[in-house]
Amino acid sequence: MQVFFGTDRSYQAKNPLASRFGGGRGTISYGTAEVSIPPDHRLGNLETPSLLRLEFSPDPKKHVVLRKISVLSADEYFHLLTETVQSATSKSALVFVHGYNVSFADAARRTAQMTFDLQFPGAPIFFSWPSVGKTQDYAVDETNVEWARPHLTQFLIDVLSKTDATDVYLIAHSMGNRALANSVVDIETTHPELRAKIREIILAAPDIDADTFKDEIAPRIIAAELPTTHLTLYASSKDEALLASKKFHGYARAGDAGDLQLMLAGLEYIDASSVDTGFLGHSYYGDNRSVIADIHYLIDGHLRACKRFSLKEIKLASGSRCVFSH
Repeated sequence: MQVFFGTDRSYQAKNPLASRFGGGRGTISYGTAEVSIPPDHRLGNLETPSLLRLEFSPDPKKHVVLRKISVLSADEYFHLLTETVQSATSKSALVFVHGYNVSFADAARRTAQMTFDLQFPGAPIFFSWPSVGKTQDYAVDETNVEWARPHLTQFLIDVLSKTDATDVYLIAHSMGNRALANSVVDIETTHPELRAKIREIILAAPDIDADTFKDEIAPRIIAAELPTTHLTLYASSKDEALLASKKFHGYARAGDAGDLQLMLAGLEYIDASSVDTGFLGHSYYGDNRSVIADIHYLIDGHLRACKRFSLKEIKLASGSRCVFSH
C-alpha cells in the first residue's frame, strides 16, 4: 500500500529505512511510504515479528512492513496526492495523527493497516510529529506534540485547500489528539471556509485533560460544526495508559470512560470499555475488530453512533452515551 505523509521529524538520509525520520525536531517534509500487508493479514492485527515465535526480522509474508520511503517536494507531493484523490472511487482523504511513543515507521505501518482494514476508498495520509518513541520520554513527547501543532495546522490547511478531496476524515490517537483537536480549532479561526470539507473528526483514547477538553476545546469545535461535520470520541475505563497519565498529571483524561462529565451536546461519545482492548487497553482503535468495524460504518455508511449495529444507547442522569453491545 502507498500512504502519504507529512512530518516535522529530523531526517537522516543515510540512516536505515526505519530510522531515517527520527525523534528529533526538523523542518516539514513530504513524501510517500510503501507498506506491505501480509497475505494472511487478520483484521485488527498489526503483524510484527515476535521473539516468542523466533522471528528476528520483519518478513513481508508474515508482517506489516515498511518497505520504502520517497521524500518529495511540496509541489510533487500535492500533485501526486491530488491525482490519487481524483482516481479514487470517492474524492476523499483520511488523515491520521499518531500518539505518544510511536516511531515514524510504526506510524506508517499503522496507517496502512488501518486504511486496509477500514477499506477506505480514498487517499491515506498520516502526519508524524517527533515522538521520541521511548516509554520513558513521555514528558519530551508532551513538549514536542505542542511544538508540532502549528505544523499540523498548516499541513491540514494544505491538504484541505490544495487537493480535490471533498470529504476529509481526521483520526487521532492518544497524545496526538492534543495537536489535532487544537489544529481544528485553529483552522476554524483562520480558514472557516475549509471546515465544510471535514466530514468526521474521530478522537481515539485522547490523552487530553478532561476539564480542558470539556470547557475549552470541545465547545469550540462543536459550536463551529457544520451539518456535514461530526465529532466522535472513543473512550475506555480499562485504558491503563490513560490511568497512568491521570496519575502523572493529577487529573482525568478525556479518553477515560469513567469520567462521566464529558456528556456534551454535539459530541458522540463511544464507550469501548466492554471490548477486548488488549495489553494496556490503549490501542483498541486499530487493534479491536469491533471498533474497526464501527469506524468503518461511521466513515463508509455515515451512520451516527447509536444507529450503528454494534452500539446501544445508555441513558444516564448527565446525558447518554453509546456502548458496544457485545
